Amino acid sequence: MVRPRSISDERLLTAASTVTGRHGPGFTLAQVAAEAGVAVGSVAKRFGSKDGLLQALCVEATRSAVESMRTASAGAGSPLDGLRAAAVSVYVGLGDAETAANHLGLLGMDIVDPVRRALLGEHFTAVETELRRLVRLALKELPGAPGPARAARTLLDVINGVSIDWSIRPKGKLADRLEQDIDAVLMGWMK
Repeated sequence: MVRPRSISDERLLTAASTVTGRHGPGFTLAQVAAEAGVAVGSVAKRFGSKDGLLQALCVEATRSAVESMRTASAGAGSPLDGLRAAAVSVYVGLGDAETAANHLGLLGMDIVDPVRRALLGEHFTAVETELRRLVRLALKELPGAPGPARAARTLLDVINGVSIDWSIRPKGKLADRLEQDIDAVLMGWMK
């Protein structure tokens, strides 16, 4: 008979996210296990390796980003406010500049690994798809938008670029910077 899991994947992935924020690409499974309050073998058995854990983190980041976008847009007053709130929500959870830089430091590792690069592509596609849906809802307020597909891609480029730039040259809060740059694009499309 198989013993039920007493330690959830969510608990282990939350611990892994916290640890990668502290240590960047040099994190260890031992650090993740300590953060989760479990034995190293529990983490290794669940994910197989550090690479397996990173793949699971990629999948979870995608799920979490889309969920965050949907929650943020649902709580907004208008479709345009929903689009703005969703775009800001994607990376606002990166934390302070050092934590953001550590999380984004994994990006280099993801890009050179074919499996994680594909998962990163799925992440960008999922975020872009949600942005496209929200752009369609806000089109009446954005008469100058280039169309949902191109507008979504442009907004994705802005939020990706801002998050990387801010982690290297942090001034103020990431959310404020995202709002300012997203608003600069959206204001141009309102004309």
